[in-house]
Amino acid sequence: MGALAVAVVAAFALLAAAPKPIVDYVDEQEAWSRLVRQVELGPRPAGSPASRKLASQLKTELPRGRFQKVPGGLRNVVGVVPGRDPSRTVVVGAHYDTKDLPGFVGANDGAGGTALVVELARSIEPRELRPTVVFILFDGEESPKGATGDFETTGLRGSRAAAPRYENAEAMILLDFVADKDLSLPREANSNPALWRRLRAAARRVGTAAIFPNKSDFAVSDDHVPFLKRGVPAIDLIDFTYPCWHQRCDNLSRVSKRSIDAVGETVYELLRSF
Repeated sequence: MGALAVAVVAAFALLAAAPKPIVDYVDEQEAWSRLVRQVELGPRPAGSPASRKLASQLKTELPRGRFQKVPGGLRNVVGVVPGRDPSRTVVVGAHYDTKDLPGFVGANDGAGGTALVVELARSIEPRELRPTVVFILFDGEESPKGATGDFETTGLRGSRAAAPRYENAEAMILLDFVADKDLSLPREANSNPALWRRLRAAARRVGTAAIFPNKSDFAVSDDHVPFLKRGVPAIDLIDFTYPCWHQRCDNLSRVSKRSIDAVGETVYELLRSF
């Protein structure tokens, strides 16, 4: 490759990288380390020994961590950071299981959102919060191997168990595909427009607006849907143009610490705004 070609590739790489936030509340190195540790466990389908080992680790890492039973012997991991107004609740979630595929380690689809939810819970200062924030790591988002039928019936097992308990929440923020290198997060079509506007306003304040374009993408069945069905305003941060969705290439080579940092600081700022 000639010098000009190398320069062009480097320029496009810089353009594709997530912008550096102008604030620094979330430790992106710690979040990255948590992502890497999950990937090192290998495939983590719901109910597997690796998934249960991970759940036990996550329980110790989340503030006030506990398990919530999910049908089929699964477990959500729930943490709480109390706000100044205990009558108000906001939910932040991600799923920690991976699709049951040979060799699939889910660096973006599972590990990225989980790592960031944990780091947000550990970083945010209770004095900065008006509502209490409940952080939920959902088990069984993916359908079991061999399942047939509607995904919203066979999958989303953890969020379907959690949503009835938090149907009075004033907002739900889901972090799904948030770590890929070429990150772009338009509004997923099911996501609440007003809450999405608040997210974009938070992104502008911290200098990350470039990864939240002012446009809508198609609807995705994801862990925010059971909350939407309960009347909770919810948004899904998901880059569904990610080319390694449910493929073995969803590994550490496809994710970025800069993306984690940009999303983390944006969501932190959003939580401070409630």
